[in-house]
Amino acid sequence: MKSKPLFCCCTAIALCLSFNHLAAQKSKAELNIEQFGARKDSHEDATAAVQKALAFIRKNKISKLVFPKGRYDFYPERAAEKYIFTSNNDEGLKRIVFLLEGFSNLLIDGHGASFVFHGYVSPFIIEHSDHITLKNFSVDWDRTFHSEGKILSADNEGIVLSFAEQFPYKIDNGVLVFTDKQHREYPYGSLLEFDPIKHETAFMASDYYFGHGQPAREISPGIVRLLSPGIKGNPGNVMVFNALKRLCSAITVSDSRNLSFDSLNIYHCGGMGIVALRSRDVSIRHLAVTRSPGTGRVLSITADATHFVNCGGKLLIENSLFENQMDDAANIHGIYVQVNSLLTPSKVTVQLKHEQQLGFDFIKPGGKLELVHNTDMEAYDTLTVKSVNRINKEFTEVEFTKALPAGLLTGKDVLASIDDYPEVTIRHCIIQKNRARGMLIGSRGKVLIEDNLFHTSGAAILFEGDGSYWFEQAGVRDVTLRNNLFDNCNYGVWGNAVIQIGSGVQKEFRNVSRYNRNINIYNNTFNVFDPRLLNGYSVKGLRFTGNTIKASDAYPNKFAGAKPFDVTDCSDLKIDGF
Repeated sequence: MKSKPLFCCCTAIALCLSFNHLAAQKSKAELNIEQFGARKDSHEDATAAVQKALAFIRKNKISKLVFPKGRYDFYPERAAEKYIFTSNNDEGLKRIVFLLEGFSNLLIDGHGASFVFHGYVSPFIIEHSDHITLKNFSVDWDRTFHSEGKILSADNEGIVLSFAEQFPYKIDNGVLVFTDKQHREYPYGSLLEFDPIKHETAFMASDYYFGHGQPAREISPGIVRLLSPGIKGNPGNVMVFNALKRLCSAITVSDSRNLSFDSLNIYHCGGMGIVALRSRDVSIRHLAVTRSPGTGRVLSITADATHFVNCGGKLLIENSLFENQMDDAANIHGIYVQVNSLLTPSKVTVQLKHEQQLGFDFIKPGGKLELVHNTDMEAYDTLTVKSVNRINKEFTEVEFTKALPAGLLTGKDVLASIDDYPEVTIRHCIIQKNRARGMLIGSRGKVLIEDNLFHTSGAAILFEGDGSYWFEQAGVRDVTLRNNLFDNCNYGVWGNAVIQIGSGVQKEFRNVSRYNRNINIYNNTFNVFDPRLLNGYSVKGLRFTGNTIKASDAYPNKFAGAKPFDVTDCSDLKIDGF
């Protein structure tokens, strides 16, 4: 009994010391995650510690949270929860570890820490925040959202694959299903063959798409035969089973400004690396989207490395590495909504058409929109928004300050914001060995892409935009590509030239449309096994000058005799040798 007062006294002293320590930290405006119970290298769930730390930071306006170098594990059971709409990804009720909602002036510094996530959890979601910096840590998953199997043999009945322990599976009613230790399932929606020696997509390999699992039987533990005669593969290569949906991007930003991402390694996520929506002034430095060291994987993340939708201000990407992801290194664009119905002379119902754009709200009172025919993709009127009534995630009523033009075509015409576009600088980056293209450039702000290395399975640079399928607003106005090395691009099936300028302009309107304008390509070096350098149409102001072209035998030339320049329906051209 005499020990109880002593115990209480010691507890009080400990609490007092802890409080004094936090108070001291508060005075220095810095917190250590260990103060909230996280223990590095313990494999314990650090999610609750993060929740406590963020609550303390919000209350006390702390400006810095640090993680001592080491491994930290995060599980979904103690994560925050919120329904999230993310353009070009899949909506859903997300479990979120770092939910930064309404934060200002916060730096999270990992000091080289490894953040390892488990299951269906979203690492970072940043909303309505400003001056946020994330730096010095890596992101990976204990069990990836994709799976990989080594091709042992292939015949007319399908292929035989060997799966390592890091890709557990089961055969359920004759179908191959991927799982984890907690019996969560990891659906796949496509297959793609990779070369494990070059660590890139296999030469001219195409995706196999389907909406369900594949029939299979187990030959022995770890050895599975896919019973799909249409699927082919080369023994020794790796077949990647890509995630069916984009549910868990590493970092998602919306309605925020002044974001900095520095010295981050994103080894894996079930979606995009960094995706930013309706945000301004984003800088990315020393980001590496790459394969996780020591795992033997051929794939890094399951979608784009970076993606920016309806953003503004300045967008900087420099000194970064983007490789082995399942889609593009960067995609920058706006969103078109389709005019669904005319309610009054000045009021319409608009519809978000693509399923991965549902819930993306960008129309605001006072905003300016362009009205576009989806045939020629040219704006034929400008409208100012008077009021907005969101009906649901798909439909919105929009009233304008003036009547709509007589030529309005419901079910075809589209609307997009013209209020803001990012000024883009991308330099000193390596973009290589990924599926699909290098960069999709659709900003109407000034764009500079310089001193980068591109080695992509499709087009290195793609200018696109359409109002019929993806509904991505583009149409560049001032682009400079200079001093880049384009090294043997188009060894896959995702492009028809190293630089491709296309859009959703229908063929009969291409001679009158000038959707893209002022693209300057000079002082670059092209190492090419495939002679197709530039393909484009409906451009005003296209210049390809002073570039160095070098022949290569790095891959078989399947396009011998093809024209270096396939340019039609353009004006104000200057192309060396054309």
